[in-house]
Amino acid sequence: MITGIHHATFLTSDLALARIFYEEVLGLQADDRRPLMSFDGVWYDVAPGQQIHLMALPDAEAGVQRPAHGGRDRHVALTVTDMAQLIARLEDAAISYTLSRSGRRALFCRDPDQNALEFISEI
Repeated sequence: MITGIHHATFLTSDLALARIFYEEVLGLQADDRRPLMSFDGVWYDVAPGQQIHLMALPDAEAGVQRPAHGGRDRHVALTVTDMAQLIARLEDAAISYTLSRSGRRALFCRDPDQNALEFISEI
């Protein structure tokens, strides 16, 4: 039976730019246990046993018009302990976001490759 989500994977056309977003804006640290593969990439530990994987591969959907609100697009939802700090980091990096339309303490933004992410406040 399913016991959890091990990782979510996103394609990136510019790994260096994606790393700035995931490391400098979101504060994630690269996991050096990623094995050598036939393509470049990086793994990030999000929580024990949970990761985000970036794969430097061509995106078959490049140029596709994505919805302005990430909640209306496929996305991964991550919990955060400090929503105000996340908002400050996004604003400092000039990354646009939208608040949840359901009234929950959540926001949506996109990474440099237009992958949608949702962040939900733990409190």
